[in-house]
Amino acid sequence: MNKPDLIEKTQEKNNKRKNKIRFYYSFLTIVLLICLVQIGISAFNNITKSISYHGKIKKMKALNQQAYAENQRLKEELEDFSSLKSLEAIARNNLKMAGEDEVLVIINKPQPAADSSDDNIKNVKHKTQKTQKVQKAQKPQKQKI
Repeated sequence: MNKPDLIEKTQEKNNKRKNKIRFYYSFLTIVLLICLVQIGISAFNNITKSISYHGKIKKMKALNQQAYAENQRLKEELEDFSSLKSLEAIARNNLKMAGEDEVLVIINKPQPAADSSDDNIKNVKHKTQKTQKVQKAQKPQKQKI
């Protein structure tokens, strides 16, 4: 065997080994780059979700405070309506009721004239119903002595 053939063979082996090592390092570099990209995407997604959740938490806290304030207002309103004076005021204003020593007077306001005959019929019926209510309300009440 010749010495140059042996040198060429060893150089070929070394080149093959170097090529394998280069391929191995290149493959590892690509895998690591893919891992780094994946970690970066995951971190970005986590940060955006975190920001989104913080915004939702703030909205929910504000909504909770509004609901609490509304609840307190409704509780106070309930306490106000449960008193006897407020019940009497509601009966007088909304239900057209009167107390024992009071006389209820309902004043009819004139309705604007309508053009169609159907509206006139409705207005006449409505006015007669109101006058019947007024007549019932104007009946003398028994007075307690």
